[in-house]
Parts: sequence; structure tokens; C-alpha cells
Amino acid sequence: MENHNKVLMLIVCTFFFCSMPTYCIQHTLTTNQFIQYNDTLVSAAGTFEAGFFNFGDPQRQYFGIWYNNISPRTYVWVANRNTPAQNSTAMMKLTDQGSLVILDGSKGVIWNSNSSRIGVKPVVKLLDSGNLVLKDANSTQNFFWESFDYPGDTFLAGMQLKSNLVTGPYRYLTSWRNPEDPAEGEYSYRIDTHGFPQLVTAKGATILYRGGSWNGILFTGSSWLRKQRILNFSLVITDKELSYQYKSLNISIITRKVLDPYGTSQRFIWSDRTQIWEPTSSRPADQCDDYALCGINSNCNINGFPICECLVGFMPKFQPKWESSNWSDGCVRKTHLNCLHGDGFLPYRNMKLPDTSASWFDKSMTLEECKTMCLKKCSCTAYANLDVRAGRSGCLLWFDNIVDMRIHQDQGQDIYIRLASSEFDHKKNMRNFKRAGILAGVIALVIGIAVLVLVTSVYRKKLGYMKKIFKWKYKKQNEDGDLVTIFNFLSITNATNNFSNRNKLGEGGFGPVYKGIMVDGKEIAVKRLSKTSIQGIEEFKNEVKLMATLQHHTTRSKLLDWTKRLEIIDGIARGLLYLHQDSTLRIIHRDVKISNILLDIDMVPKISDFGLARSFMGDQAEANTNTVTGTHGYMPPEYAVHGSFSIKSDVFSFGVVVLEIISGKKNSGFCDPRHRLDLLGHAWRLWIEERPEELIADILYDEAICSEIIRFIHVGLLCVQQQPENRPNMSSVVFMLKGEKLLPEPSEPGFYSGRHNKNGTDFSINEATISLLEAR
Repeated sequence: MENHNKVLMLIVCTFFFCSMPTYCIQHTLTTNQFIQYNDTLVSAAGTFEAGFFNFGDPQRQYFGIWYNNISPRTYVWVANRNTPAQNSTAMMKLTDQGSLVILDGSKGVIWNSNSSRIGVKPVVKLLDSGNLVLKDANSTQNFFWESFDYPGDTFLAGMQLKSNLVTGPYRYLTSWRNPEDPAEGEYSYRIDTHGFPQLVTAKGATILYRGGSWNGILFTGSSWLRKQRILNFSLVITDKELSYQYKSLNISIITRKVLDPYGTSQRFIWSDRTQIWEPTSSRPADQCDDYALCGINSNCNINGFPICECLVGFMPKFQPKWESSNWSDGCVRKTHLNCLHGDGFLPYRNMKLPDTSASWFDKSMTLEECKTMCLKKCSCTAYANLDVRAGRSGCLLWFDNIVDMRIHQDQGQDIYIRLASSEFDHKKNMRNFKRAGILAGVIALVIGIAVLVLVTSVYRKKLGYMKKIFKWKYKKQNEDGDLVTIFNFLSITNATNNFSNRNKLGEGGFGPVYKGIMVDGKEIAVKRLSKTSIQGIEEFKNEVKLMATLQHHTTRSKLLDWTKRLEIIDGIARGLLYLHQDSTLRIIHRDVKISNILLDIDMVPKISDFGLARSFMGDQAEANTNTVTGTHGYMPPEYAVHGSFSIKSDVFSFGVVVLEIISGKKNSGFCDPRHRLDLLGHAWRLWIEERPEELIADILYDEAICSEIIRFIHVGLLCVQQQPENRPNMSSVVFMLKGEKLLPEPSEPGFYSGRHNKNGTDFSINEATISLLEAR
């Protein structure tokens, strides 16, 4: 009986609470009811919540929708994004006429859904899709207004980006003005309806990036395989309307597409395991995503050098500008087309198709009919399949110049570029010439090997004599013609005191590293391949070969002016972006540090030493380990303490590298004498005290580049923030480094504390890679 009384009391209390609509958590809102500050409207399954919120200023109130039970709060829609209420007396109310309005205590109506309906009993309901709808209370599907028709910066499953091709309007995403101002920003994410529909990100009327044209499955600029496993995309095209949407194949997957205030579009998936939003894709992903980067009649290949190349049968319009990496003028034909005497088509495989805003298409034609159609039109320059689904075809034609085409690895489409018939004869002659060259090369190789065997035998005898004369070292030329010192094993053994533990500096993936002193007094570091090393001798030899060409000489350091230093930072960022997002497997390096960045002869950075790297399949982005491996000063807190690593671990290490390059100091060896801070803490203190220029190394710079250096410091501090979810991913980092974008303020860096022991004396930790076993 006692238990029954408890249940009855609970029911009575709940009924009493809900009888007060202004303080009730409800699923629906009826006429003349209203929502005020601290009131919320919750979807039936509790996935979404709606109500008023602010960003710390109670005089700027917004009504929005956010995910329920996800922290930090993630907003997906804002009603009065351009007209915040000026005080906390704001309310949202449903009128008798069926309009949803927001009232400001001092200004009256500041937002109106303009959805009046006569003869219906209107109610407001928040659906589990995140859609806020006005409907007839007597109908389940009769929506006469819905928030999905007025998207903000977030594209949710089930939402449609619509375009009325007759009267308009267009529905598309618009960015926030900044992370704490949801007013309409300057960037849009929309379907371009000119020609054949394509997905674009624009700044005003200027296209910045293209997601490509629709191929029957999704837009050609997207990664197919990963998205097809979890999402289903659809584009419906009629004579009057175009509608694009996606749906989740698994209702347990929470995903969203966001256009951020900097013009970057990213897709996130919520991870219940890590309790963070995991980024799965981002645009722009690399430099080739920049619209028309290579100009007209060209192709962009991010793995090429240079990345821009003219199409076959074309040449740079202005050769000197092209050679200086100014590709904006593009390419022109070497030989003009001649419709009367026949032209041909050269296939390009695995491409993101070029801009389709001036294209023509037909859904019913075969690919062969498409080719014939193109040949009949003298201005037609290329054709492609419209629909790549099995059993489908269709025709897509381009005219005059083509623009913004790139190699899309193994997920692109085939396109056929028109060439004059004489170009094919030239191409055939070039192939024959190459075959003849290959044959001559084989003959020369055989002769060369014979000569090499003879020379090698003579050289070995001479080398033995040289070793006897110099006893402990000799010099030889490497592949670049530079003299490289070669030491014999006995001299290395003597220098390291027979590889004594006292001389041991640390241990990495290959094995231990020892300090040595040569007979001439020169100090050296010796890396020795361990028998138990998980890496093989070939990898060890390859690293030795690369290290032999490192540009660490004093005379070369003079080349590292500020322009070159910033270029190196940008190159490192792009290398990590490739590992995290663009390579076949997602790779987390786990040991990004200054000594693992090699500079080639052109001072281009190369990320090296993958002994600790881990590769992930599919959408996996995080893992844990009992064996904490890495380098003190570069490891993020979550990895050093808990063994948890992700792409954000490399981001932290990258941030340390940025601050080291700019300051000219090492994080592990630096100690601010006044505040006992390491380099990260020192940089943070200078930042919050608005003195970031004091971090800059003592290398001459002018005012023009000073602001750019400070921007790099800003990005570095964003990367080393304490919480991994606050750090940007590498695609955002690459974009931030470009400049002209408003950056969020960084928060406190990891390990922000004084670096001194209990006795007050300084200590430092060497930079050797460590391997520690920690209890979990």
C-alpha cells in the first residue's frame, strides 16, 4: 500500500507541474500558450530540445533548437538569428491565427513565421528529426510551416535544400557571423541550379568550392564509400523544383553537416564512446578544392608537382606566369578544333567533373549517343555519363572552356575531352618515341651494369686502402653530389664507450639513441637498430639515407626567413591533413616533432619516422593503449595520462611544432624564469596579456608579415588546447593558416603549470621518444 501511495503522489505532482504551461517541458504548444526564458519544448523521444538561450549576455536572447543530452550544447537552428531579443522577458507564442511569433518585452513582435491559417486548430510540435512544425491538431502530416524550410548553418537528416525553379525561393545553408553570433554570415552552402545542378560553397556571389555535380548517388566531389555505409543521399529534379536531402541508414547514428563562420563545411558524427563530435569529412580538403585554382582547360592533382597541369593538347596561356605558380590564366589549345574533318576524345579517369553551370544534359541518352551529340556541336568540348548507377547512363555536355576539374583518386568519374585529330597523331608518335627510348634505355642499362661491376671491384680495393689511412672515417658523395661522412663501427663503439647506458639519451621505434664523442672532440648522436625493434633494417636504412640530406647546417639556417618558416608550417599541416583524411587509411603519426620533420633541397617539409604511427580503418578515429609512446613536450594530456590517442593528438603535437618554429625555442627545454612556465604556458601568458609578438624569434621581420606570424601563433594555441574536442582538425587548421578568417579565441593549453621541482630548481627532459607501460 505504501508503494501505491508513492506512485499516486508522483502522478499528482507531475499533473500539477504540467498544469503550468509557462514552466512545463512539453511536446506541443497550443494557441495562446507561450515559451519564456528557461522553458523548453522537447521532442517525443527526447532527441532535441527548443527554447531561449544566450551566449552569456541576457540582453541578447535567441530562440533555437539544440540536441538534448549532448554537451557542450550544439545548436542546429535559430529562429530570430538576425534579431535577438533585447531582454529576458522575451517569449515565443502561437497566435489564434496560426502564426508563431517572438515577442520582445520592449519592442513587441521581432520575428514572425507568417503562417496564418483559417479554419484549422494550430499546434506547434518539435519532431525527433529536429524539425519544429506548425500543423493542424486534427492531422498528423498537414504541416503548414516547418523550420526545415528555413535552414540556418546546419543540414540535418530529413531536411531538404529546395529550389523552386519557377518562382523561387532557394533554400540553402548560411554561416553564422561568428561562433557566438548566429546572424547570417557571408558564406552559403547551396545547390547551383544553372546548367546541371551542382553543390557549391560561396562567399556572396563568388564560388569558393564545388562539391561537384550529381552522379545519381551523390555529388562527385564527395567521398563515396565512407558515406554510402551510413547515409543515403537523393536529388529530385523536376521541371519546377529541385530538392536535395539525405537520410541516415541507422537511426542510432547522430550526424549533421555544418557550414562554419569561416566558410568550411564539415560533417560530424556523434560518438557515444568518446562523447565528442567526430569529423568525417571537410571541404575544402586541400588546395585543389579551391575553385578554378588552375584556371581554364587544366587539371589539379594534389599529389603532383606542380599541382596544376594543362590538359593534353593544351599549353599555358602565359608560360612565365605558369612557371611562377600563377595558374589563374589557365591553358589554351595548341591546335584548334575542326568539326568538318573530325575530332576525337581523350578519356580522363577518376575525375571530379568540371563546373556544370553552363552545361547541357539529357537523362535518356546513352554514352555513345552523347558522344555523337557532342561531335555535332562545334562548341562542345567534353562529355560524360550523367548517372553512374548500374544500368543508367544519360548525357552531360560541356561547351567552350572547362574549369575546376581535379583528380579524385579512385572515386571519381570518367570524362572525355575533345581534341583535334592531329593531336592524336602527335600522341601516337610520342608513344612510339617513348618505346624506342625505353629500348635504348634497356640496352644502356645492361652495358652500365657491366661497367659498374668492373668499377665497383676497383673501388672496393681503393676503399680498403683509404680506410687504413684514415682508420675511423672517410667521405663519399651521395646522390645529390654532397660529401657525406661515413664512420666505421669501431670508431662509433669507441665514441659511445661501447654503447654504455651512461651515454644513452633515449629510445625510439628503431632502438636506443646514444651520445658519442669522436677523437676530434666532436659530439654526435648515434641511433642503433635494436634486435627487438618492430621496424626492419630497410626502414632504418631509409631513415639514415634521408637524415644524410637534412638541412640542419648553420649556413642553411640563414635561408629560413619568416616567409620560408611559415611555408614550412603550412607544408607540415598539409602533410598531416593527408595522413588524417586523404590517404587510403587514416594514419595517426603519434610522434610529430621538430626532429621528425625533414627538409629537402628546396626546403619543403617531409614528415618522417612512422615507427609509432597507427592506421585506422573506416570511420575509426580514436583508440586507447596501455603502452604510452611518444616524446615529452609533444604528447597531449589525454594521451600522456590515459593512453587515449586520436587525430587530435597529432593536432596538439603540430601546435607545439608551430610555437617552436616561431619562437626558435624547444618546449621540453624551455623554462620561463619569471613564471616557471614551459613554452606553451609562456606563449599562453603572452597571448592573454596581449603581447604575442614577444614570442617571435629574434629574426628580422617587417610589419607586413608580423600580423601573419601572430595568426600562426593563434592557430598554434588553438591546437594545443587542453581538451581535444576544442582543438580544430587539420582541415580547419589548413584553412585557418590561409588567413582572412576570424579565428575563435583559444583556451588554456595542456599541462599549463610551472616547470620546476619541489626544491625550486629547473629541470628539462630530453627529446628522445619514450615507451612507458602505464596501469589503466
